Amino acid sequence: MESVLVVEDSRPMQQALRRIFASDALEVTVAADGIAAMQLFRSQTPNAVVLDLRLPGKSGKELCREFKTLAPKVPIVVVSANADIDDKVLLLELGADDYVTKPFSPKELLARVRRAMRRADTSNLVPVADPARHNILAFSDVRLDFSAMEASKAGRPVTLTAQEFKVMKFFASCPGRVVSREELLNEVWGYQNYPSTRTVDNHILRLRQKLETDPANPRFLLTVHGAGYKFLLANSGSAGM
Repeated sequence: MESVLVVEDSRPMQQALRRIFASDALEVTVAADGIAAMQLFRSQTPNAVVLDLRLPGKSGKELCREFKTLAPKVPIVVVSANADIDDKVLLLELGADDYVTKPFSPKELLARVRRAMRRADTSNLVPVADPARHNILAFSDVRLDFSAMEASKAGRPVTLTAQEFKVMKFFASCPGRVVSREELLNEVWGYQNYPSTRTVDNHILRLRQKLETDPANPRFLLTVHGAGYKFLLANSGSAGM
């Protein structure tokens, strides 16, 4: 049975969330503080996490970072009364998969958690090369293994965040196509009509720094001015920031 770890210190909210997910045949584990949440996550990795931000013992932001370090593929849906845009951007940067503001519709929350769980499944990725039944993307001297969450350039390990792997996985599914910043936010982060696109630009900048030989003159992660970005598997030109 698929499981959800609910990290929430309010008892009424714990009960409400338990009912929501149990109604969809999900096994629900509840932690009332950050320390207990980390212990539960380490003892049995869930299929998804629903995370409040304000918690005793350890903050939700700290937990989000640590969960993604331990298990990058596990989706995290943040549930918070804070609608501040900067908080949403920060959680995106830390790897959160979605952000739901209280009060929320139970059906909407369940749909968002289920969507995040589907997005975490890499089975639909079409690999460029697959010698060991792993989802591999290879271009130039770069090799990305989406199954093992490993990256290398010129044979040397490169550290990518979970969100950077997600961005590259999406680009791998549509090479050569111009993708808008809004589409990347909706498809990779799962946010609908998100008001800021700077997080996309920040991720592309970091990916260029890690994967391009000359980040100032990229060959693969190209800017299409006024439209968005395009990923090329072969060198067919260059573009600046």
